[in-house]
Amino acid sequence: MHTVPPPQPVLIVAQALPKGDRGELAVELMTEIGVDAVIPWAAERSITKWHAERGDKALAKWRATAREAAKQSRRAWLPEVTDLAATAALAQRVASAARAIVLEADAAAKLHELPLPETGEILLLVGPEGGISPAERAALRESGAIEARLGPTVLRTSTAGAAAVAVLLSRIGRWLGSRSGGASGR
Repeated sequence: MHTVPPPQPVLIVAQALPKGDRGELAVELMTEIGVDAVIPWAAERSITKWHAERGDKALAKWRATAREAAKQSRRAWLPEVTDLAATAALAQRVASAARAIVLEADAAAKLHELPLPETGEILLLVGPEGGISPAERAALRESGAIEARLGPTVLRTSTAGAAAVAVLLSRIGRWLGSRSGGASGR
């Protein structure tokens, strides 16, 4: 039997709740690419709201999507999909992360140029379609998050996380020397 150690650094994405089934798409893409955990985020400008039974059902869908995507991509580790988090809870998590990055189209820093830790937690925050509110941006910056942009275009919230995860995994070396397989490796 082959044992695979837990990945380092740990890559976690706080994904703002998108409209419709785009949340499941975001979870599926990020899981296939290699994210270690996903935190559903109730951002101020999220159009979708998870309340009571609807929230439980949506969270169950996100978790099932992660499980199925992990199987399909033959991952050694199933990514955790946590309970829904508010911005205040994420700000606390930002303060304890080795690196916290807020994706922002107007940020001065470029994601592919940021210094990254070799261990600990890299927390990536992906806002809703309407963007992260000024108050949320301020709270996250005050907690230690750095704003960074992916590139010259603006992506939907459902694809921005996956694109950023791919950049980060390549930069921290978790995609280097990986085995080929599947549609992209043949």
